[in-house]
Amino acid sequence: MKKLYSPKVVKDIIDFYNFRFSKSLGQNFLVDKNFVEKIVERADVKDSNVLEIGPGIGTITYEMAKSAKKVVAIEIDSSLLPIIEENMEEFENFKLIHEDILKADLEKIVSEEFNGEEFSVVSNLPYYITTPIIEKLVTSKLPCRDMTIMVQKEVADRMLATEKDKEYSSLSVFVKYYSDAKKVTNVPKSVFMPQPKIDSTVLKLSLRKYTDQVDEKALFDLIHAGFNKRRKTILNSLADAVEKDKLRLAFEKLGIKDNLRAENLSLDDFINLTKTIKTL
Repeated sequence: MKKLYSPKVVKDIIDFYNFRFSKSLGQNFLVDKNFVEKIVERADVKDSNVLEIGPGIGTITYEMAKSAKKVVAIEIDSSLLPIIEENMEEFENFKLIHEDILKADLEKIVSEEFNGEEFSVVSNLPYYITTPIIEKLVTSKLPCRDMTIMVQKEVADRMLATEKDKEYSSLSVFVKYYSDAKKVTNVPKSVFMPQPKIDSTVLKLSLRKYTDQVDEKALFDLIHAGFNKRRKTILNSLADAVEKDKLRLAFEKLGIKDNLRAENLSLDDFINLTKTIKTL
């Protein structure tokens, strides 16, 4: 049985294949048994279809494949392909796809590999594509059940923040609208090879729609307008999306003070504003 989380095993594999870590791809391999097991346990992939983004050398992939129905891993780095293929050769329920996740036809992959069935996402997400990947997955019409993702701690803090926190942002509102997000664990930088500059956090996002009773485009136009000029009052920042007269009327109807800022408004506030404006 392979122990791909062992620092010695990882170093031996890297040396054997003469692999070079890519800073541009944000490659940092997890080399701690406890954290690997915790991620797999909380991902809860037993008898499930799993889409893994950026499997690295297959550390988490290997552990998931022991109990999952099927694991499909998408990897952009061609130099990792022979390593993953060798490490995963014992599993018939594994498929490797060489692709850029942001360009991949996920609908086709889910249809062909999972027969259109429900699936979970597991990933150690590189910082530079964290938000685009999350947006692509949660706004798709695909049967994605949940996402267990490892991201930089500061990104996780923003994703979990509410209007009471200084980290609150448009990303916070977006994540809350499309999922029930929970922190699984913090992961220190010391358990990665090579060691990154900051710590990470594992989150589990159980996907769902917050409400079906709102115009999503109008809602997020309002949210983005507010946070793009977050130092301005909502009367001025939201005026980029809605004319001020309508805003004043909506604020009055909802009892919202027009000298607040976007960071003071909850998701419910934005939703109620969107609905009220639509009636004016």
